Amino acid sequence: MAHSTTQTHESNTKKIWYVFILLSVVTLVEVILGIIRPAFLIENDFLSMKLLNWIFIILTLYKAYYIAWSFMHLEGETKGLRRSIVWTSVFLISYLMFILLTEGDYIFEVFKNNHVAWDF
Repeated sequence: MAHSTTQTHESNTKKIWYVFILLSVVTLVEVILGIIRPAFLIENDFLSMKLLNWIFIILTLYKAYYIAWSFMHLEGETKGLRRSIVWTSVFLISYLMFILLTEGDYIFEVFKNNHVAWDF
């Protein structure tokens, strides 16, 4: 008895183009916002940071997530594995952002209020 060894190969061309267009559009939105810099996004703060910076961070995290989802083939994995990768990354990136923004704001305020001279 012979086993059938024929395998079908599914083309991923459509998926690759979809990912390329999606990531290109998100990048284009980031570039346009960086060039135009709308006044209402620069003048308004949320958690000690401009709204424009929050938009950049969110869009960059979305691109990173989608790259992992698509190119690391997470869409085909079990729910537990996907959650462990995504939620761990979200937690660590959020924690890093909190620490960097808190410390950066503190150091800026110290220099701004002339507690330490801008000697460098």
